[in-house]
Amino acid sequence: MHVVIVTGLSGSGKSTAIRVLEDLGFYCIDNLPVVLTPKFIELCQSSEADIQRVALGIDLRERAFLGDYAKVVDEIRRAGHRVEILYLDAADDVLVRRFSETRRPHPLADGVDVAAGIARERAGLAGLKALADRIIDTSVFTVHQLRDELRRLLADADGEQAMRVLLLSFGYKYGLPSDADIVLDVRFLPNPFFVEELRARDGTDPAVARYVLERTETQEFLALTTALLDFSLPLYVREGKRYLTVSLGCTGGRHRSVALVVELERRLGDHGFPVRVQHRDANRSS
Repeated sequence: MHVVIVTGLSGSGKSTAIRVLEDLGFYCIDNLPVVLTPKFIELCQSSEADIQRVALGIDLRERAFLGDYAKVVDEIRRAGHRVEILYLDAADDVLVRRFSETRRPHPLADGVDVAAGIARERAGLAGLKALADRIIDTSVFTVHQLRDELRRLLADADGEQAMRVLLLSFGYKYGLPSDADIVLDVRFLPNPFFVEELRARDGTDPAVARYVLERTETQEFLALTTALLDFSLPLYVREGKRYLTVSLGCTGGRHRSVALVVELERRLGDHGFPVRVQHRDANRSS
């Protein structure tokens, strides 16, 4: 069986993820007690309905048993099932705003301090996050964008697939991406922001791309980065990793990191791995 465990912070989009999985044909159940999970999977296997794909929603309502999850996941995998843990995350200020907009209480906020509730929840889920196969930062996603992202990740979840590589540009002024596996800082390159005719454009603009890419140090950086990925990607595959997020950051995430991610996608195009690009902060106004 293919088992997807959906977890993460309240307000990060877990309910949306469960609905997407349901649309994709997964049998979904929310808040199943950890100790009952192996038995539940056995029942699904013996069901006349021939259930092959299951999604389980987990949150801090299971706090008394969260420590058992590493053991339970290992038990399920040893039984021959494929298990993926999908963890949804978001920046604290984004979560606070979402709870304010929906006027829903945070489950750990004691009805008052949402920020404190988020901090308690982060601490309580840290162990489960460490087990995650895939962490998705939903901070900049609308509900529709999150649905599209999840469908891309999960639509062919039953098939054999190569490891997927996400090349992510971001701005350090907006914080590190929580879902990054490899982070590379490109702030050592001259910044097009200080060139008046380039400031309002982004790194997908040919003039900005030329300014960034036509430098000896940029070409050396790209050659070294490509060599690093040539070396490490097959080793990640050997260890069973299915997703790899390579993040390149500059100050605002609008010029240098964008241009480099676009060029790196081109260079990795013939390496046999599905490569996707995301520009987290390119459209931010400040």
